[in-house]
Amino acid sequence: MKFMKTLLVTSAILAGTAAGACEITLRSADTHPAGYPTVEAVKWMGAQVKERSGGRICIEVFAASELGEEKDAIEQTQFGVLDMVRASFGPFNNLVPETQVVSLPYIFRSPDHMHKVMDGPIGEEIAKGFAAHDLVVLGYYDGGARSFYNSQKPITKIEDLAGMKFRVMQSDVFVDMMAALGANATPMPYGEVYSSIQTGVIDGAENNPPSYDTSGHFEVAKYYTLDEHLIMPEVLAMSKTSWDKLSAEDQALVAQAGKDSVPVMRELWSAKVKESEEKVLASGAEIIRDIDKGPFIAAMEPVYAKYVTTPELQDLVSRIKATE
Repeated sequence: MKFMKTLLVTSAILAGTAAGACEITLRSADTHPAGYPTVEAVKWMGAQVKERSGGRICIEVFAASELGEEKDAIEQTQFGVLDMVRASFGPFNNLVPETQVVSLPYIFRSPDHMHKVMDGPIGEEIAKGFAAHDLVVLGYYDGGARSFYNSQKPITKIEDLAGMKFRVMQSDVFVDMMAALGANATPMPYGEVYSSIQTGVIDGAENNPPSYDTSGHFEVAKYYTLDEHLIMPEVLAMSKTSWDKLSAEDQALVAQAGKDSVPVMRELWSAKVKESEEKVLASGAEIIRDIDKGPFIAAMEPVYAKYVTTPELQDLVSRIKATE
């Protein structure tokens, strides 16, 4: 019922959208607000598509969950009500098993390593998993690198985490990750983190630098350890229904523009990270970069044993780690 209501609202909004001189208008949804790197990258893609098609094809970006929250937007894209969606990998974990692997802690050594994996044969393989659910992958964006921050002390080695209480997302993988690191996981809503750190209910949390900044968490948790335990790819995908309506020539044009938008998005994200790091440092926060990730990675062995349970997924983990 909720999904059907969303469809009706979406249809009403789209019906009132003027296509202007465009012969084809592709509607793209994002949960992030205008100005966010993913939103601006799809707008950039839209400008390229319009120019390259001589004004025939346009992309209209609906930001800030205007057409529904992420799960609804994904479903609408699968059904062809929406043409495109930018989404995180989380909602696909139960649909596309490979997305679980690239969501594991420390599976990527760095953002650059993640980019190389997702832009290569492994990314193409994962795209086939999305295709099985009526989504055509146009590119993989950067969801940022999550790291630990706390109010108590600089964390420079795994032993420093012992007994500490960290807020995590409501995720079995995250809870198991914290246990493997010797810390205590406390799942709670994002909006409760600031006051919980302030009052000592938890010692800290984990997130990427822009979130650490914009949430104000740096005000109550001054120590940010750049361990990058979760480096998340995101997907920009098109509805197969919409894709099949395009000519082969237009499909190639849209696909190339989507591919070209990936480095644009990543450059915007990198600039956002730098801006946030400079802001929190100026406020008196400390960013700890000199850490040995080796013991952190080694501690994940039981987590991988629990979640990487088939030979196919084990092979995928090995290939990701072997990517240089």
